[in-house]
Amino acid sequence: MKTMKKLTALCAVALLAACISSAQMNQQAEGDYASVVKQAQDKNLVDYNSPTAKRIQTIFRTMVPYADQENKTGEKFNWRMTVVKSDELNAWAMAGGKMMFYTGLVEKLKLTDDEIAVVMGHEMAHALQEHSKSAQNLGIATSILGTVADAAVSVAIGADTGGLISTGVQLGVDMPYSRSNETEADEVGLILMAKSGYNPQAAPNLWKKMQAASGSGGGGIFSTHPSDESRQENLQRLLPEAMKYYKPRI
Repeated sequence: MKTMKKLTALCAVALLAACISSAQMNQQAEGDYASVVKQAQDKNLVDYNSPTAKRIQTIFRTMVPYADQENKTGEKFNWRMTVVKSDELNAWAMAGGKMMFYTGLVEKLKLTDDEIAVVMGHEMAHALQEHSKSAQNLGIATSILGTVADAAVSVAIGADTGGLISTGVQLGVDMPYSRSNETEADEVGLILMAKSGYNPQAAPNLWKKMQAASGSGGGGIFSTHPSDESRQENLQRLLPEAMKYYKPRI
């Protein structure tokens, strides 16, 4: 009986996957993101003015025009960035370019601007490649099947929201992006940061920092972003190509 129920759910997901357009996905993400930000504001967690928040927002604004140039989805993104005051080492992006950065990621790992751009490019790439699309379909399906109405938020994010969202099923944690999605986001993000004027040579060291933090109970972004030796080797392999696009910002 349980097997039949699972098969029925999977069939519903597959059916919806064929029906949800990029425009619909982005529109739902817009509402979901607004809800997440409202919850953060209500808890006084949104960071508008700290030096860390200003650095993150500056890098974000610098990279958005280059991200727009890489947008092949057919839908214009309304990019948004919210910085949250949290010790958690995390960052994420939703469909349509809705992003959140946690101050702990920058401050605890002492990230340089180039290293922030590595994370920024990686998360932007997830949105540009529409990696949340299948997850979003799953979220809608679980809502229709009566699981949890706001489960789609965690799924669409593809990462733990650090307690900002209360869902009965943490699908974003239990079902992270696939390894192929992560590799693609690494590759697309590396070129994106280089075109934006940030040094892609920072990427391997950034993931070494993350791997070290993960080993000491980093949590957060590490739940969905593997930072192993093969990842660092792949980034190292891609550096010569990325450096072709890199021109230091004046």
